[in-house]
Amino acid sequence: MGTKTSGAVAVVLAGLLTLTACGSNSSKTTPTTSGGSSGGGANGTVGVILPETATSARWEGFDRPMLQKALSAQGFDADVENAQGDVQKFTTLADGMIAKGVKVLVIASINSEVGTAVANKARKAGIPTIDYDRLNLGGSSDYYVSFDNVRVGQLQGQALADALKDRHGGQVIEIEGAPTDNNATLFAQGQRKALQPLYDSGALKLVASQPIDGWDNQKGGQVFEQLLTGNGGKVDGVVAANDGLAGAIITVLKKNGLNGKVPVTGQDATADGLKAVLRGDQYMTVFKPIQDEATAAAKLAAALAKGDKAAADAIATASTQDPKGNRQVKSVLLDPHTITRADVKQVVDQGYVKASELCTGDVASACGQLGIS
Repeated sequence: MGTKTSGAVAVVLAGLLTLTACGSNSSKTTPTTSGGSSGGGANGTVGVILPETATSARWEGFDRPMLQKALSAQGFDADVENAQGDVQKFTTLADGMIAKGVKVLVIASINSEVGTAVANKARKAGIPTIDYDRLNLGGSSDYYVSFDNVRVGQLQGQALADALKDRHGGQVIEIEGAPTDNNATLFAQGQRKALQPLYDSGALKLVASQPIDGWDNQKGGQVFEQLLTGNGGKVDGVVAANDGLAGAIITVLKKNGLNGKVPVTGQDATADGLKAVLRGDQYMTVFKPIQDEATAAAKLAAALAKGDKAAADAIATASTQDPKGNRQVKSVLLDPHTITRADVKQVVDQGYVKASELCTGDVASACGQLGIS
């Protein structure tokens, strides 16, 4: 947990693209394994490798179309591919893009090892790289585009603290993301900023904190159930690092008659996560406007493709510490937002989830009450 993020996190990006309907963020999103080129790129091709679809619907539902649109607006063809969680496939896709001579390679890595290996290959070929969403520790990319991930965790921790303010000594279980994902480390660091003083004072009690390999939702549910059983079936609040893990935890809580009684955090503002928030089974999620992230990456790619370091530095005004590489990485760090039941409409109004997808079945009445249509 020694990773630190510092510098100015308020990044002003002029001329952000107007958001249009860009697909679903639900777990039902159909994976697209080969994105190809978006066409019409007078400035050449930018390659993008996304990590997977199994644990988060965001990569195909949001990042793919938004990156394609943002790169097209900068005059590039966008070759966007998804490695489907396969490290070898990630490497093969990168080799193909490097051989093709992409102007810039945008890397949303499965883990730091493969991301670093790919960035090093690209550097030897004279191709600049951007770490997208996840920083590759010990890597060689000169720029990093993401959200302020310590802040994401801090929002989760503070929300749980608020939900448990009247439960002195409330017992908390933390289910964290993959230990190989630097973002998961930063989320946990941020959570502890909000929660550690409460653990230290006895206002809350930490039962256990467990990372989940590969962000595996099924494994997360199993681990939570074991921890819950080991604690005599008692829990007052749960830190879940994202909406997928939260959903698995809520399934276990339902089995024990505890759903809606135990606040659970989340992240990504997925359709399923928002439905759980509307039902009252999940206390909050964190909304990260991915359009802003895609736009920032495209603007940065445009500067790097021209070899304009000054323009790139004007975009990446923050800095992130890479403890493994003992270096500071120039960064774009965007602001995340807490979404509780009263805030769900914001996500719909901005086009990230359609009301027709969200407001079905048992949450339709809640949508009506909140003016979501």
